[in-house]
Amino acid sequence: MLKTESKSLYEALEENGNVVVWPIDSLDLAQTLDCGQAFRWAPNDDGSWSGVAHGRMLTVSLSAGKFILHDCSLAEYKEIWEQYFDLDRDYAELKRRFSADPVMEKAVQYAGGIRVLKQEPWETLCSFIISQNNNIKRIKGIISRLCEQFGEPARGGGYAFPAPEKLAALPSGGLSQIRCGFREKYILDAARKVASGEIDLDALSSMPIDMARDELMKITGVGPKVAACALLYGLGFKDAFPIDVWIRRALEVLYGGELPQILLKEAGIAQQYLFYYVREEKIKI
Repeated sequence: MLKTESKSLYEALEENGNVVVWPIDSLDLAQTLDCGQAFRWAPNDDGSWSGVAHGRMLTVSLSAGKFILHDCSLAEYKEIWEQYFDLDRDYAELKRRFSADPVMEKAVQYAGGIRVLKQEPWETLCSFIISQNNNIKRIKGIISRLCEQFGEPARGGGYAFPAPEKLAALPSGGLSQIRCGFREKYILDAARKVASGEIDLDALSSMPIDMARDELMKITGVGPKVAACALLYGLGFKDAFPIDVWIRRALEVLYGGELPQILLKEAGIAQQYLFYYVREEKIKI
């Protein structure tokens, strides 16, 4: 028996235990899941990708204009994954608007399959604390060890991201086995502030962006870039714009230091296109 769900942008259908979303556009799994915004997805030999989020292992694939979420119900898709993959946003229209800018026109042509994920706020905050002065391979290793050591078994395999309460109870040195170095004190401070309610992640999404950023920066070791990443990838602030040395230099060379007005409302999405384009095309900046 088939179940269908009408949407303003796509149709979603439950078929043989999977959810099929079509006609999909503006989604490339490698560009989206391996661009540095999430760290728990990996490709499979058949071209699908698997990852753990929201306490469960999920496998997704693309085929003939269809986005397939394997072993997933329509109810689960509507509750979690539609928002997670930002499927209620019209990226085709967004890219048309962005393309009025000559630089961004090239970026969206090159990396137009990127979607900005809406991840769990705590996992996102903790992951980007770990990302500081780190490379992708090592970030993934630390997060994997963190989940294996302290996370609960996830539905479908693997381990869920550990709750802040679990990490908040650890003593100094309690994360030595995950080999996260100087970042341990930042992770533990974040966990304690979130677990105690001093930092209310759920409340941040309804605050003005500057206020939400200031709240996050009360955590030891959280500066403007980590806060912006948490806002963009975990709390839904699409105007948050993480700036590192690479992006700052790209802005200076390509834009004279500031993004054009046309990009500001979704500056975080623009940043992902720009970063991927400059990095992969090896644009000299």
